[in-house]
Amino acid sequence: MANPDASRDRTEEKPHDGKERIFLVVVDNTVEHHKALRFAALRARRTGGRVALLYVIEPAEFQHWMAVENLMREERRQEAEALLQSVSEEVQQLSGMTPVYYLREGKVHEELLKLIEEERSISILVLAAGTDKKGPGPLVSQLAGKMSGTLPIPVTIVPGNLSNEEIDALT
Repeated sequence: MANPDASRDRTEEKPHDGKERIFLVVVDNTVEHHKALRFAALRARRTGGRVALLYVIEPAEFQHWMAVENLMREERRQEAEALLQSVSEEVQQLSGMTPVYYLREGKVHEELLKLIEEERSISILVLAAGTDKKGPGPLVSQLAGKMSGTLPIPVTIVPGNLSNEEIDALT
């Protein structure tokens, strides 16, 4: 007779070289980034890895008065920290570990590439594709396009239209 809990008896995948796998997720205000978070957190749990979160504060276009610019920068930083805290709790519930997070200022694709270059412990970049008619999103388009051959790590793109149940089944 088949064991109804056979799926729980599977051997856990572990990194072969003894290094902890770090799954990097770019956090933003899009709906689909939660798909990437879920995928990364569940894969991290399954493989003994960890999730790292990157939020990039893009430069303000309004730069006429320094005091106003500084105030706007501080407000964006507070919003970013609040979002990272919220996302961190979600990742911790799913993966069982507190994620590492990075908060940077600049252009998203530039800061992402710099971080991957600086932090050699990052193993995999996990992004979610947008479901908009305009395409998968600017970051996914850039990384899957002309920059795809230059990345030193694999990129996993999670379809933004997957349900949580479908993501759970994949991980």
